[in-house]
Amino acid sequence: MKPKKKHAEKIIIALDFPKKEPALHIAKSLKYVQTFKIGLELFISEGPSIIQEMYDLGKKVFLDLKLHDIPNTVAGAVRSGFKHRVYMMTLHASGGMEMMERAVREAKDLQQKTGNQKPLLLAVTVLTNFRNEELRQIGVKAKSNDQVLKLASLAQNAGMDGLVCSSEETKMIKKEIGEDFLIVNPGIRPVGALKDDQKRITTPHQALKNGADFLVIGRPVTQAPDSEKAFLKICRELDRP
Repeated sequence: MKPKKKHAEKIIIALDFPKKEPALHIAKSLKYVQTFKIGLELFISEGPSIIQEMYDLGKKVFLDLKLHDIPNTVAGAVRSGFKHRVYMMTLHASGGMEMMERAVREAKDLQQKTGNQKPLLLAVTVLTNFRNEELRQIGVKAKSNDQVLKLASLAQNAGMDGLVCSSEETKMIKKEIGEDFLIVNPGIRPVGALKDDQKRITTPHQALKNGADFLVIGRPVTQAPDSEKAFLKICRELDRP
């Protein structure tokens, strides 16, 4: 069964592997998936060459390194991401307004100079394994939802393209920040899947109903006996009214 394009394009598969061989195997086997997430483990293990290998397969790369450093350093990382043609990149919103503004300016300047598409810059608000208790432990007195909204507003004002946040906060952000601000939901688990180390999770169908633009799904697909079958099952779930 061929999935609906509008659904297949919304699903990003997380390649959470220590080496490139299983990651590339999954990318090759999932012919209907356009975008794959490369995180810290795989990127540090294989380096930028893994991005090129994904593009050689005709895939897009969501480079999820959650940048958080002084503005000049983060701008340099954005330049490198632009050079390697990444589709999306993540920055911690808690890095502050100046850091995000500098990254946005760098990306736009490069696009203007070269005519090539810049990466979508996404702000990470509160990690999906955090709740109020974890925030208090690091000195944040605000409740999780309040902190997410505060960082979301900061990111929008800095000119970021969108956010990475829990599906639980999507409706709130779309209402307060606007429908045009892209929302990427990690921590997505199909019906019947294990939660693993995620705490703030939801199903793909509910995440789309909440207003998410992209869904990040990893182990329920990549660790399934038949990854393509697992992916197509999720697409069928998204077909439900």
